[in-house]
Amino acid sequence: MNSFGEKLRFSTFGESHGVAIGCLLDGVPAGLKIDEEFIQAELDRRKPGKSEFETARKEDDKVEILSGVFEGKSTGTPIAMVIYNTNQKSRDYSNIKDIFRPGHADFTYFYKYGIRDYRGGGRSSARETAARVAAGAVAKIMLRELGVEVLSGICEVDGIKAEKFDYEAAKESIIFALDAGKEEEQKDAILKAKNEHDSVGGVSRVLIKGAPKGLGEPLYYKLDAVLADAMMGINAVKAVEIGDGVLSASLKGSKNNDEIRSSGFVTNHSGGILGGISNGDEIVMNVYFKPTPSIFKEQKTVTTANEEVDFALKGRHDPCVAIRGTVVCEAMAALVIADMLLLNMGSQMDRVAKYYK
Repeated sequence: MNSFGEKLRFSTFGESHGVAIGCLLDGVPAGLKIDEEFIQAELDRRKPGKSEFETARKEDDKVEILSGVFEGKSTGTPIAMVIYNTNQKSRDYSNIKDIFRPGHADFTYFYKYGIRDYRGGGRSSARETAARVAAGAVAKIMLRELGVEVLSGICEVDGIKAEKFDYEAAKESIIFALDAGKEEEQKDAILKAKNEHDSVGGVSRVLIKGAPKGLGEPLYYKLDAVLADAMMGINAVKAVEIGDGVLSASLKGSKNNDEIRSSGFVTNHSGGILGGISNGDEIVMNVYFKPTPSIFKEQKTVTTANEEVDFALKGRHDPCVAIRGTVVCEAMAALVIADMLLLNMGSQMDRVAKYYK
């Protein structure tokens, strides 16, 4: 499947070394002012080649809107956007034409489809996520109209954990670090791994502010379940926590419950979601990225003919995929919340009657 969402649904297309990547976003209400500069700015945050902490592949990631917008506003019809690939170096992958790269989807894609696109992973490449960021930017524009904000930053790199979460400071950090006091140590860990031809993992912390109470569709389209689905669908993500997440399993109910006063919840162990429905508090998630599997150390693997070989990878790769991945987390979270807002409009009869009467 290449589509996601219910009322606000998007599909992506394209491959890492193909002509272009892009998306088709359907369900955007007509009359939304489309801020093309903002969409481009979101893509610029994710685009490669900005610093030594990212892949050296340089792509402009210039987005072009093909349909669904007239005189600066959405028309209610599908919004199509395309981003042309301009800096492919497919020859970098010629030495692995018939070799499965450890930690990559090469192996599983081959046995599912029977076709080997060795050019940077083809469809399974994280290059595809640029299209998700474009779609997510439109969702963010929708949310902005409703006072909802999606923020994120890196709270852990190579086991080095943030002790505070400053989302405004993260916007100014080249690695989106949430804790300026840990940033240099995290940067050093990334560069050390890079210089050793290795990679490190990291954790993105996502914060959703201003989401109203009542978002989520029990029992089989719960808000936390769909958010987890969206995050787990991002390349290299291996785990997602809502609120206290794993820690909740080691707490007693008296410690894990969020007591309620007339002014709201006293604590937020739940991460803003109860019973799969938003409770009006801040929604908090931790998204865990594995180390980038593209490393330049010699590794053991097999060929498409199941012959054992040793090989060393070439190419241009992120030493810590979580850095650019956190921007994708924001985009997917925005798409989920916007979708849930549209779904929630028909949850009570008085809302339907208010519109049609």
